[in-house]
Parts: sequence; structure tokens; C-alpha cells
Amino acid sequence: MRRKLYSHAILLFLLPLLPLPLAAQAMTEKPPLVPGARAVTVQHIKIHSQAIAGNLEGEAVNRDAIVFLPPGYFKHPQRRYPVVYALHGFSIGAEQWTHEIRVPQTIEGAFAQGSREMIVVLPDSKTVYGGSMYSSSETTGDFERFIDHDVVHYMDTHYRTIPQRRARGLVGHSMGGYGALRIGMQHPRVFGSLYIMSACCLSPMGGQRPANPAMAKGMAAMQKSLAAKLASARSPAAAARANNSFFAHALLASAAAWSPDPQRPPLYFDLPWTKTGAPRPDILAKWAANAPLAMIDQYIDNLRRYRAIALDAGDQDGLRFDMIRLHRILSSYGVKNSLRIYHGTHTSHVAFRFQNHVLPFFSRHLCFSTPCR
Repeated sequence: MRRKLYSHAILLFLLPLLPLPLAAQAMTEKPPLVPGARAVTVQHIKIHSQAIAGNLEGEAVNRDAIVFLPPGYFKHPQRRYPVVYALHGFSIGAEQWTHEIRVPQTIEGAFAQGSREMIVVLPDSKTVYGGSMYSSSETTGDFERFIDHDVVHYMDTHYRTIPQRRARGLVGHSMGGYGALRIGMQHPRVFGSLYIMSACCLSPMGGQRPANPAMAKGMAAMQKSLAAKLASARSPAAAARANNSFFAHALLASAAAWSPDPQRPPLYFDLPWTKTGAPRPDILAKWAANAPLAMIDQYIDNLRRYRAIALDAGDQDGLRFDMIRLHRILSSYGVKNSLRIYHGTHTSHVAFRFQNHVLPFFSRHLCFSTPCR
């Protein structure tokens, strides 16, 4: 399922239910080696997250992260570096994310092509259902604070970073793009530049039923099957095993993140429909409250504080339409941003983008001096 895009018919079938990515994570094309590229140092670490402690879902408190240190890090022990925090998409973790963006090769290639040396860190936010949505939830834990506080604090206290907002960049793809925008909107005191790649989940989920009777019947059957499996599950892990499709996991992850319910053990969340398949307006409202395009107007002043904001998406990616909407909203408020619609699918060129656009973007816009001027 991770190796192919879903058909347009299946996407239309689930669209009224789910604003989620719409394509399983897949292998990406690999850029050619850049002559003269020097090796970076790769470190696998654990970051204890107080923000995730006590979550009802049983998510691990000690989180994996992968740190990439530039070639000069150990040769120049007095030098400090800006940090790029890169957020992975749904259904994968930090390790799988390395294969999609083809690091360390693309980091080394970017440096060899002229990008200034920086630290890159990939924190892991995968959960039992496939992803945290980088949200704050009693059920999953506060993954928003995990990124903007716990990971940043760890990096600033364990590595030679430049511990200022202008020296921190935040980037993400798909669910990670959603996370980068969501966190970026709310925490401009932490990060200085944003790069949003093919972000999912930007628009509120619709409560309407499909107009096509066959699609409505199929959706009702899917909802009934999912509800039955959840009713018999005795733990989140059991619910995940019983519902092994990408879209079922996406729905469950969204419910755990956006409609938590501490009074509903053992799964501790509410779904956006009743057992008969009727929409639940109260739960739909909670999901809509987590859609960036629905809440962005409240955070325009925060977004104006960023030195630079970049957006991109493939011309064959259904998420490009919301990315265009995001660009237009930002521009209508006078928030400086750039949008690039490139030739590609949701995942095909993400490694090329990371090497040739994302890291050069941060090379131009992050602060490399101590203190930042």
C-alpha cells in the first residue's frame, strides 16, 4: 500500500470523510550524486518528552530522532550552527523519512552545491495509528509541544546550535507539512523560517454525504465495519491491528488527535459519525477547528513575523489546490511567501526538492552568526 497512489475513485469515496493525504507514502526518485560532496555525521538519539508523558494511548515518551551534523562540525569546535527541523508524513517515522528524502545524500549534495552548513534533525512522531498529526491531545500526548519545545530544547542543550528563533527552520511534507504550518502559525517565537511541502489536512472536513448512491452505500458499509472493529478492540494497538488499511488508520489517528475523549476508554476518542453513519456536527466542529485554512486568519500577525515562508507541491498532487489557497490567503494579507508548483506527484520529487530547494532556502534565510544580527 505504501508503494502506490490510490485511485481517484477511492479518493472521491473518502473525500467527504477525510482531508488526509490522499496518497500512501512511497519511494521517491533519487538525485544523482554531487561531485565533491563531503560526508555528514549521522547520530541516532532518544529525546525524552514530558509533553507526551501521561498520554492515554500509550505512546512512547522517549522518542527517536536522527541528527545530521555538517562536515565541519567536529573540525571547528567553537562554531555554532542553525538547525532545520524536518517533519515526516503519515504512516512513516523518522527512519522511513530518511529514505524518502534520501538523506544523508541530499544534505551532502546541498552543501556541495553551495548551501551553508547547518544541522538537520528528523524527530519521530509516528503513533500506533500512523501519525500524531503534530497536534495536542490528551489521548496521544502533546506532539505540538514535543516539536516546538522538547526537541528544540534538547538540540540547544546537547549540540552547538545558535539558540535563537532566526536560526531555526521548520519544514515538513504531507502530514509533516500540516505540522510545520500548524506549529509555525502558533509558535513564531521558536522558529524563524517555514517551508511547507504538499501539506495535507488544510481544509475542514465536510459533513455532507456523497451524492452518488453507490459511494454513499460503500461509505456506510466502511463506517459500520470500522465501528464494529472498534467496539471489540480492547486497546489502541488492537484497534490498529483490526483496521489495517491506510485510510482507516488515518481516520483513527485524526480522531485521536482532534476529538480526544478521556471518558471513552479504551480508545479515548470520538469518531465524526454515529453508529448509523450520520455525521456528528459536534465532532466535525472539533476537526474543523484543527484545519489551518479555517483558523489561519487568527494567526496572520504571527505569520508576518517569519523572515521567509515557502510552499510547494507537485502538479499531479491533489493537495496542490489547498496549497494554492494557502498561498492566496497569505498574499491577500500581505504576508510574503513563495509558491512553486513543480512537475511531479505527491512523493516523486520530494528528495530533489529537499536537496535543491529546501536546504538552499534555509541557507538563504536562516541566521548563521552568533548572536543573530
